[in-house]
Amino acid sequence: MRKMKDVPLQDRPREKIAKRGVSALSDNELIEAIIGRGTRAKDVRMISQEICGILRDRRQGIRYEDLCAIGGIGPGKASQIMACFEMGRRYFETAPASRVTKPEDILPLVAHLRDKRQEHFICITLNGAGEVLGNRVITVGLLNHSLVHPREVFADAITDRAASVICVHNHPSGSLEPSSQDIAITAQLKEAGSLIGIQLVDHVIVTKTGHLSLRERGLI
Repeated sequence: MRKMKDVPLQDRPREKIAKRGVSALSDNELIEAIIGRGTRAKDVRMISQEICGILRDRRQGIRYEDLCAIGGIGPGKASQIMACFEMGRRYFETAPASRVTKPEDILPLVAHLRDKRQEHFICITLNGAGEVLGNRVITVGLLNHSLVHPREVFADAITDRAASVICVHNHPSGSLEPSSQDIAITAQLKEAGSLIGIQLVDHVIVTKTGHLSLRERGLI
């Protein structure tokens, strides 16, 4: 294995990140970029190879003690690596996808709507397995044809490559009965979804005390 000093400058990890993006790096190179340099006795490439070996063996996660046991990794570098892993876990770890099979499955995703004093219209995008891809607010305010336009509802669904969508809005009044506007918007969205190949699965109304599915009501 070549030492880092023998690797052409443009092929070194940090230079590759700047020119090609972090996704272009191998696992070893990512570790090399984090720790930066090795020691007189042990090159950074050898150290990163050992760390990657432990990562592959310990699927449940690497420990501070594991890193400190590697020659060339002291408390400072071990702490630096553990801090990078923890930041990734906190901000970028993907949670298991929520799967929707009935209206009740989406209620935890829109629980914040129950106490809103204005009507919020939300679009939840789903893949072909019924797993949630996205959960976005489309409009805030009194719902009508001009505010809830199919273009706005389906724009992100197209970006998500969604197979279907579920629309949700709240009734601050507390009434679960769909208004004529609710029914008209639902029909408009169903027709638009059919044209572009993204099914409107349901339109759900939520209040502080309950919810109503327009599909279960026979309005979709």
